[in-house]
Formats: sequence, structure tokens, C-alpha cells
Amino acid sequence: MATKLLLTDVAASCVKQIPSNYIRPISDRPNFSEVERSGSIPLVDLEGLHSHRRSEIIMQIGQACQDYGFFLVRNHGVPEKMMNNALLMAKEFFKLPENERMKYYSDDHRRSIRLSTTFNVKTEKVYIWRDFLRFHSNPLEDYVHEWPPNPPSFRKDVGEYCTGVRALVLRLLEAISESLGLEKDYINKALGKHGQHVSMNYYPPCPQPELTFGVPGHTDPTMITVLLPNEVPGLQVFKNGKWMAVNSVPNTFVINIGDQMQVLSNDRYKSVLHRAVVNCDKERISIATFYYPSLDATMGPAKELIDDDNPAAYRNYSFSEFYEKFWNRGLATECSLLDLFKSSVV
Repeated sequence: MATKLLLTDVAASCVKQIPSNYIRPISDRPNFSEVERSGSIPLVDLEGLHSHRRSEIIMQIGQACQDYGFFLVRNHGVPEKMMNNALLMAKEFFKLPENERMKYYSDDHRRSIRLSTTFNVKTEKVYIWRDFLRFHSNPLEDYVHEWPPNPPSFRKDVGEYCTGVRALVLRLLEAISESLGLEKDYINKALGKHGQHVSMNYYPPCPQPELTFGVPGHTDPTMITVLLPNEVPGLQVFKNGKWMAVNSVPNTFVINIGDQMQVLSNDRYKSVLHRAVVNCDKERISIATFYYPSLDATMGPAKELIDDDNPAAYRNYSFSEFYEKFWNRGLATECSLLDLFKSSVV
């Protein structure tokens, strides 16, 4: 029998046990009994962001970025139907026959669209319980023709979703700029031409969820990430030395700031460890929109946030250098990738 490359097809034959190459070492397992389930991340209502309530909402966003690195948003301007259609397209794609899905398979992270499994099949010895379809989406007209023609409405529905999320991101970046005391277009300009990647993540039911991860603890290499999960919980955030479960709230997005925001804010806002766990009897689907600088953009702390009392915590670097190190290093958390970009002044 031919070896199955994708977890979606491997999991179909796993009735009671997961394959050995998905089993994490004992010291690196979810430990569900130690997860905090009564906490919550802030929920920010964006209604009124362009009214007299703007300063109040910006303050809430800034506080969430500083204290949690994560927050939920509602009244965000992306219609619920658009969100549901995108989740449906993701589900239908992963239900396609294997030969149809495999047209997009690649282990080359430089490709603008690819289907793969785990995080990096080239470097990982223990796989994670996830398949993903990852594709570029900005400028939309440059990439949409590469996307799957099946399901039939994939390009239309996902294209509309990506456009809606990008508009939300641009509003959030303005608000975060202002919360740092910068001009509202500061982050927009710092990103260069802007990169927007989408990852549709599929986590099949797992007979032994206590032995593996959907995604282990990591920070995002992004400026900002917008996550749309289905109704099955799985996201956990590291807060005060413990993992905290994040419950899904209908018609909201989960927002988290990434490593580039930590650098730009000169450590005022922290990119926080988070992970995904899996479920024994339900499939979990999420759509992550990763918003990046362009590869040729120069990143570093905003000069306006640097003074004698707050020297630059990081050196300037090209984002392409950071991104290559991220993919080559994988999701290791022994030390932060950001430590490699620390300023020698500090």
C-alpha cells in the first residue's frame, strides 16, 4: 500500500491509536489537567472605532496587546455569511478526493500556494496532527488564479473573505499605531508592499489527543494574525505561566500580535506563545490570516519609541532574513527567535 502523505488520509484509518510518528515525548504533551479554563482574553467591540469612542477603543486594544498579546473582536465589519462561507470552503476542500487535493501538495515553503502536513516535513521527526492549505492573497488579483477551482465557489467566497479581512487588518493596524503614540499610518508604511498569507488548517478527529498537538507552542512571525475558528475549541494561550483555553465566541475573530509587532513596539507589546490541541471525536477547522511585511521591508523598533530610558531592544533587519530563519528553525521554543535579532546595545 502506498504511503499516505497527508494526515487527512492517514487519520481515516486510525481507529484507536495514532501512528508512532505523531506521539510527542512525555515532557512535550498537552497535559489537559493543567490548562486554565476559567480565564478569558479581552473582547473588543469595534463599533464606534470611527466615532467619538475611537480613543476609548484604541485604549482597549493597546491594553490587550500589552497584557495578553491576544484579543477577540466583534462588530468587525466582515459579514457572518462571508465568514461561514470561508469555513465551508475550507471543509469542502479537505473533503475532496485525495488525488484532487494532492495537486497542491508541496514541501517547499517558498511556493505561493501549497498543501502540506505537520509544520515542516523536511525537518520534523515527530509530526503534528494537522494538514494545511496555505496561499498568498495580496494583491488578490495576482494570486487568485492559482487557487483551487474546486470546490466551485472557492475562489469567489475565499476571495471575498480575504478582502474583508484585509480591510479589518488595516483598521486594526491604524488603531495599534495610535495606541503606541505613533502616526496612524506608521505600521502601514513600515510593512512595505504588505504580505497577506492564508492558512486553512484541518485537524481531523484524533483517538489519542493527549499524545499530540494540532500545533505546539509557538509565536507568529507576523505583524498581526487574524484567526477564524469553527465551533470546536482548540486554541490555547500561555499566560502567567499557564496555558489558558480560548473559547470560541460566535461571529468574532481572534487577533494576536506577532513577532514583528513586538520588535516595532520595542517590546511594549509582546508576541505570546500559543498552541492548538485536538479533539477525539470532532474535526477542527481554522482559517488563519497572517499579515506580514514584504520580504524587502526593513524592520526594527520605531525610532519614536526609542530614547535614553528605552534603548532599541532589536537591531534593524530585512524581513526576508527573519522569515528564512523562522522556516528553517521550525517551531522550537528552547529560545525565542527574536533573541537572534536583539540589539548589541541592550
